[in-house]
Amino acid sequence: MNYILFDGSARESLLPFTYTRPVADIRVGILTIREKWEKYLGLTTTTITEEYLEEKYPMVEVETNILINASYLPSDKLVEIVKSLKENEAVFKDDEIIAFYTKDTQEEVDFETYKQIDFEEEILQIKNTWDIFSLNDKAIRADFELLTEDKTSEPIPDTVQCLGKENIFIEEGAKVNFAILNATTGPIYIGKDAEIMEGCVVRGPLAMCEHSVLKLGAKIYGATTLGPYCKVGGEVNNSVLFGYSNKGHDGFLGNSVLGEWCNLGADTNNSNLKNNYAEVKLWSYEKGGFAKTGLQFCGLMMGDHSKSGINTMFNTGTVIGVSANIFGSNFPRNFVPSFSWGGASGFTEYKMNKVNEVAKVVMQRRNIEYDEREQKILQHVFEETQQYRNF
Repeated sequence: MNYILFDGSARESLLPFTYTRPVADIRVGILTIREKWEKYLGLTTTTITEEYLEEKYPMVEVETNILINASYLPSDKLVEIVKSLKENEAVFKDDEIIAFYTKDTQEEVDFETYKQIDFEEEILQIKNTWDIFSLNDKAIRADFELLTEDKTSEPIPDTVQCLGKENIFIEEGAKVNFAILNATTGPIYIGKDAEIMEGCVVRGPLAMCEHSVLKLGAKIYGATTLGPYCKVGGEVNNSVLFGYSNKGHDGFLGNSVLGEWCNLGADTNNSNLKNNYAEVKLWSYEKGGFAKTGLQFCGLMMGDHSKSGINTMFNTGTVIGVSANIFGSNFPRNFVPSFSWGGASGFTEYKMNKVNEVAKVVMQRRNIEYDEREQKILQHVFEETQQYRNF
C-alpha cells in the first residue's frame, strides 16, 4: 500500500513552522510526525503539501493510496484501522478526516460517497503551534515505548546519579557523566552520540535526538525535546527544538518551540507567564491577528533560521517568523514578521542576499549544503510574508 501524509486544515494554524516544512515533518516527542507513522506502518511515506515545498518533499501517487491527515499522531488502534481500510472507506474524528483509501486522484475525492468510520478513542492532534509543547509529555512517553521496545539501553555510568533508572534509555555512542537524572516524572531518552555534560540536572520527560548536547550545568525539566544536533545550556522548561538549533548559554526558555537553524544568544530569556496571570494570546497567521490560546503558560514560537543577540528579552506569547534577526535592549513586539532585522527600537527588512550568505555558512558548519532547493523555499517565504513587513 502507498501511504501519503497530507497537510490538512492545520497547516495555517501551524505557521511559521509550516512555511518551511509539511505538517508531517514537525517534531513532537522524540520523532517527527512522519517518522512516527513510518515506524508504525513499517513503510516510507510521501507528502501532499504546498507547491513550493514539493521539490524537497515530493508526493508519490500510485493506483491505490491511503491518505493520512498529518496533524494526527499514530496509535496502535488508529494504525490498525488505517491499515485495514478498504476502497472508499474513510476514518473520521469529530467530523474531521483522519485517513481515507482511494483510487481517485487527490483532486477528485468526494467523501459523500465514502463509508465513514468514526474513531472514538483518544488521539493526539497537533493543530496549533502551542500543541507542540503542550502535548510533548504524552508524545515523548509514546515514542519512548515505541523506540525502546525489546531493546537494551547502554549502561548508565557510575558517575551519574539517577532515579527511575528503568525509565532511562541511552543509545549507542551517547556520553553522560557527573549528571543528575530523575526519570520518576517521565522517561529520559538519550539518542545516538548525544552528550550530557558534567553538572547537568534533568527531570524527565526529556528527549535528546542524535548528536544533541546539554552543556555544562544545564537545568532541564517539563517535557523537553532537543532535536538532532541541538546544543542547549541554561534553564529549559517544556520546550521543543526541532533540530540544528542552539541555545548554548545561560538564560531561560519555557513553554516554547524553536524551528531548525535557530540560535539564541547568551542570556536570551523569554517570559512564559503574564504578570496578571491572564490567558496568553498568540499571533495567528490564520486569523491575521492575536488569538486566544486557552493557556496561562506560553512562551516563544520561533520559525526556522531566526536568531537573537545576547541579552535579548522575549515577552509572553511571542511569535517570530522565518529568518528574523532580533537584537537590542527592551522587549521587541509580540509578533515579529519573517525576514525582520532589529528589535524594540525598530525593524528593517533582512535582505535575501544576506539571508543566503548566513544560511550557507550556518548549514555548512553541520556539513549540510544550502542548495538551490533550500534557497527557493526561503525566497518564496520572503515573498509570501512581505505583507507583514510594514516597517
